[in-house]
Amino acid sequence: MPPLRISAETAVTLAKSLNMPIEQIMHMPQHVLMQKLAELENKKEDK
Repeated sequence: MPPLRISAETAVTLAKSLNMPIEQIMHMPQHVLMQKLAELENKKEDK
């Protein structure tokens, strides 16, 4: 699976937000990343 086409800044921001290594973010399938982002957004809304 090819790496995601996101900028380095975006990868760093996502890694910090999701508490995951950058390498894992870059090689994550896009649909899984979208699911993680949705979960993160739901947590923000709950607060």
